[in-house]
Amino acid sequence: MTLRLRTPRFWLIMLAALVVAGSTFSLGQWQLRRAAQKDALQSAIGAQDNLPLLDNRGLTAEKNPANVLHRQVLLKGTWRAEHTVYLDNRPMSGKTGFFVVTPLALEGSEKVILVQRGWVPRDFTDRTRLAPVTTPSGLVAVRGRIAPPPSKLYAFKGVESGRIRQNLDIAAFSAQTGLPLLEVSLLQLDASSEGLLREWAAPNLGVDKHYGYAFQWFGLCGLVVILFIWFQLILPLRTKRRSSLPR
Repeated sequence: MTLRLRTPRFWLIMLAALVVAGSTFSLGQWQLRRAAQKDALQSAIGAQDNLPLLDNRGLTAEKNPANVLHRQVLLKGTWRAEHTVYLDNRPMSGKTGFFVVTPLALEGSEKVILVQRGWVPRDFTDRTRLAPVTTPSGLVAVRGRIAPPPSKLYAFKGVESGRIRQNLDIAAFSAQTGLPLLEVSLLQLDASSEGLLREWAAPNLGVDKHYGYAFQWFGLCGLVVILFIWFQLILPLRTKRRSSLPR
């Protein structure tokens, strides 16, 4: 056994096993740290959701609107319906359609916020045929949750224009329309109305995914250690003992 331990092949295999085991163990720890970070963020989102409703004054007084992400609000303003945009390939309740996004000019302020108003189905025979959406005129009250800008999908184009788009960049849209847009959006939470469905998915940061990845990395680390011990230590020792037995 001692002679075998000193062979170059053994040391090379041991070095490879240590590198793989150490790397996979480190990756497992990294996934656990990511899970802990997202757990803390999920708790912060829950805490924001339990705060009192924010109004126009409270939102516009915030120098960094990102500080009130996921906070529920009740905003008053007027729709800028002429700038309504339909974001394509957006699912809701297992169906693909459009997210309808309309700017809301806030009462008592020069600021405008993009409102993700809801979902409408897509006409698969004619992509340009849009479902009717009613946009009330005059002052309206909109209840919702402050959210990041609409999520972006992969697109081959540059800056998009027109009513139907794949993505919507707030800075580019502000430049196109001349509207002083806030850097966040509003996810409207009012009951389904105006031809729009509002069955938004709850914020999910994918914490369970990181725990699953951590389990896989730790499992691979354990497997490498077990295989090394079996094939490089136990099995040679058993073979040596058997060969030394009298026949």
